[in-house]
Amino acid sequence: MAKNTANLTSSQEEELGGIFGDRVNFSKRERHFYCHDVGALPSMAKMMLGNTDPAAIVKLRTEEDIVKLMGFARKHSIPIVPRAGASSGYGGVIPTKGGIIADVNLLNDIISIDAENMTVTVGAGIVWERLEKKLNEKDLSVCAMPSSAPAATVGGWLAQNGIGYGSYEYGWSQDTMVSARAVLPNGEVRDFTGDEMDSLIGSMGTVGIITQITLKVRNMEDTASISAEFADSESMQKALQAVAAEKVPLWSISFINPDWAGMKNEMPFSTHHGEPVVEDRPELPASYICNFIYPESRDVSALENIITSNGGKILSEEISKHEAGEWFRSMKVKRLGPSFIPAEIIVPVDKVGKVFNEIKAKVDLPVLIEGMVEKNGNVILLCFIPHSERSFKFNLAFTLGISIIKIAEENGGRIYASGLYFAKEAEKVYGDRLKKMLVLKQQVDPDDIMNPETISGKGILKAGISMSKAFEPIMRFVGNRSGVGEETFKKQKDIPADIVSHAYTCAQCGYCVEECDQYYGRGWESQSPRGKWFFIKEYLAGRDKMTQEQVDTFLACTTCELCDHRCQLDLPINDSWMTMREELVVERGMMTIPPFEIMASSLLKERNIWGEYLKNREEWMPEDLKPKIKDKAEYAYFAGCTASFVEKDIAEASVRLLTDAGMEITYLGKEESCCGIPMLAAGKWDVFEKIMRMNIENMKKKGVKTVITSCPACWLVWDTFYRQWAEKLGIEYDFEAKHYSQVLQDKLDVLSEKFVTPLDKVVTVHDACHMGRAGGIYEPPRDLIKSVPGVELREMEHNRAEGHCCGSVLTLVADPAIANVVGNMRLKEAEDIGADIMVAACPCCQVQLRIAAEKSGSPVDVQDLSATVARSMGYDIPDTTNTALTAWVTFDQMIALLKPENMTDLMVELLPQMMAAMPAPLRGMMKMVKYVPGMDLMMKPMMPVMMPMLLPGIMPKVMPDMLKAVEKRVQMSDDMKEQMPDLMPQSMENLMPNMLPQIIPLLTPRMIKYIKEDM
Repeated sequence: MAKNTANLTSSQEEELGGIFGDRVNFSKRERHFYCHDVGALPSMAKMMLGNTDPAAIVKLRTEEDIVKLMGFARKHSIPIVPRAGASSGYGGVIPTKGGIIADVNLLNDIISIDAENMTVTVGAGIVWERLEKKLNEKDLSVCAMPSSAPAATVGGWLAQNGIGYGSYEYGWSQDTMVSARAVLPNGEVRDFTGDEMDSLIGSMGTVGIITQITLKVRNMEDTASISAEFADSESMQKALQAVAAEKVPLWSISFINPDWAGMKNEMPFSTHHGEPVVEDRPELPASYICNFIYPESRDVSALENIITSNGGKILSEEISKHEAGEWFRSMKVKRLGPSFIPAEIIVPVDKVGKVFNEIKAKVDLPVLIEGMVEKNGNVILLCFIPHSERSFKFNLAFTLGISIIKIAEENGGRIYASGLYFAKEAEKVYGDRLKKMLVLKQQVDPDDIMNPETISGKGILKAGISMSKAFEPIMRFVGNRSGVGEETFKKQKDIPADIVSHAYTCAQCGYCVEECDQYYGRGWESQSPRGKWFFIKEYLAGRDKMTQEQVDTFLACTTCELCDHRCQLDLPINDSWMTMREELVVERGMMTIPPFEIMASSLLKERNIWGEYLKNREEWMPEDLKPKIKDKAEYAYFAGCTASFVEKDIAEASVRLLTDAGMEITYLGKEESCCGIPMLAAGKWDVFEKIMRMNIENMKKKGVKTVITSCPACWLVWDTFYRQWAEKLGIEYDFEAKHYSQVLQDKLDVLSEKFVTPLDKVVTVHDACHMGRAGGIYEPPRDLIKSVPGVELREMEHNRAEGHCCGSVLTLVADPAIANVVGNMRLKEAEDIGADIMVAACPCCQVQLRIAAEKSGSPVDVQDLSATVARSMGYDIPDTTNTALTAWVTFDQMIALLKPENMTDLMVELLPQMMAAMPAPLRGMMKMVKYVPGMDLMMKPMMPVMMPMLLPGIMPKVMPDMLKAVEKRVQMSDDMKEQMPDLMPQSMENLMPNMLPQIIPLLTPRMIKYIKEDM
């Protein structure tokens, strides 16, 4: 039998690492992120489960990978738990016996589309939302999909088995699937078709790992919807029965109860950068609201009479459109939870009214119910009781889910799925399929290595749930008196109250995961927004620590805001991570990403992040443009650091276009400072404030009303952050901010006459996050490039609000290798559509994408939007690609140097100078290591205490030699070399207190070796 495996042996880790390389993770910290699914279990249930951390996580790419993993697991009797979107709450991905998490998300290809036979074959790890988008490109569509389509995978829906949108016409998940392919625990790769599929349907990874599925598809067609309200559940039931009797050709039917409608009305408006977003949200009636969805071409004229004749009322088109837009956002009401007690049941449609009435009569706490109707006359009711998992009462109220299940069973229904938590109900859920599944499992997995206990159940938990069911009336009595009222949150362990609230509110649905650049760049759950919210809960509960590694995870987020766009709860994720930067770096003094300390020193000395002299800041300005620049004007061009010192083509081209369009502009010249956003993102908020005050004051001196930027980050700062900080600090602020593309969009009639050179290229636009999702500025860059003759504009798969981040600046500075992965994802999208040029309206995006293109050899030419347009107007704007790549070398090498292991190497080189700089008595004591046995063992625990005390006195004495050592490792311009004696000391002073704990364990043995052998 499969062994309980909390940890692998060193030899097993070596063996598994040899097979999968960097696609296997043994980190104890990372493994903990894979111990749960979407469900929030009460503390007593968690105790029954015991330790659920896996021993390793393996990311699988191919069937061959899986065969190798199965062989390893059989050899060592180690459990394997398949995991994809983890968007279910039945315990199907919880490793109750440890073992290996088999992450199948990389099995996500569309293998073939057969339009003639109306099928598609896909990797089991593909997310439904992505599949639907790809099919839509071929004028096709899936037949049905789960309500968690933005996160759920195709293989996961088969392994779980369920009902979703489209199930009224097409039935259960397996009814839309033709065949499946799986790797079995014995290493066999087998295709399943027809009745053979029965042993896979709902198997939850207990008989093998599903790798491919062939699905039925339909022709794509626009859908329409009609929403209706019913005063009571009986009326709604009659309408549903009449729809079936009259065979109204609907595609999907879903509904919510009055409690759910009421909570939707109470939902707080979303916020953006801390400010409320006005939403056009209709008021829903406190009724049963039913949504009927159908292809536009179908005749559903009978529906209106059915609704009204059964006591219903057709709701406004505004409400029906709104409800259609909420298809995949049902968990949004969790904002008011913050925790949910779930109970998901299947009941016959003719018992819907009775079931609703019994739930209302027997359960005193509010129950939110969403229903979906399937074609065979059954209805799934997703029931959620708002509560608080932080309260002990959560344990008592949780048993009310058992009461709801019992109501379903008494009315000819059952629980929706069994899984780990309701294993005793497996026979009711699976029926005849259970025997087939168990026969196959015995044949191919006699040692039960595949997801053990998921179908059979975990003894103590199974007994506990059975007891709860046996004593249901008593448990219901207690549960009904276990409400918690309105939940309030306070600052806890120095985590601000709103962050605490959001962490518990997060539905763990995974909508934020797949499109997060930190997740697909690194590949591990801890990097996703979902993972960070989970960490905060674990930290608050005392089950995890705020290590520097975790701080780095918060800091490396690129602030691209795609998670905000995707979050079905509208949580302000990006703003929350910014708040965490303040708490961790500003308040606690933990270490920021090390290169930002060099940038901060450069900013304070020369007002730029590139280590260049302030006196050279305006060298980008050509002589012929200077007479066109006003000393004072209402409009000012703000170049920013990168356009001033590195990609000067951006600054020059922007101003040429603005002046050619008839704009009268001024600029700050040598008085311009960095906008400061790198310091804001790095948690160096004191530096940000100083820079902000300089820029605001200098703009006021110029009489400026509107600041025009070429850098989206600079735009965001002037538009939002300066304004918010000015209000907070009591500074007068009356500036408007615009990106140059916005200004020029209104001047295209003037510019159109000036084009002289057609481009004759296929061009795509990269949407910069800091003006796209941050500001909704999407069309101005497109209108500008489309005005150039000979441009064929093509859109990448992810564009506008869904556009992928380039990976700069934070990830590029934190981990260049990961930034290259992220950047190459973007470049690959451009390659896929045949783009010759990717234009960026952002200097930082351009630097990052050019670096990624050089590393990968991408044929896509990354160019600035303004420079491309200006060249077509006849201007000789230089290509700055090589300049950008050369400038980045310095940062790349500095980033590498500031890694703990490389800083240790540098300090080892400086050991003679460091020893010489120590007080004489201490030097004498250290020399005793040579002669006194055991002295080296005594020295090891002393070093973490001694070094922080000694270093402030040693550093100034060894700094000249340190600078020489740095010069050997980092390629620098002459200007930067001249400045390093000023920049390095302050940077090291800020870094060392936090970096030493990482360096000392690496340095101590080498220092002892030096003392013994060379001192």
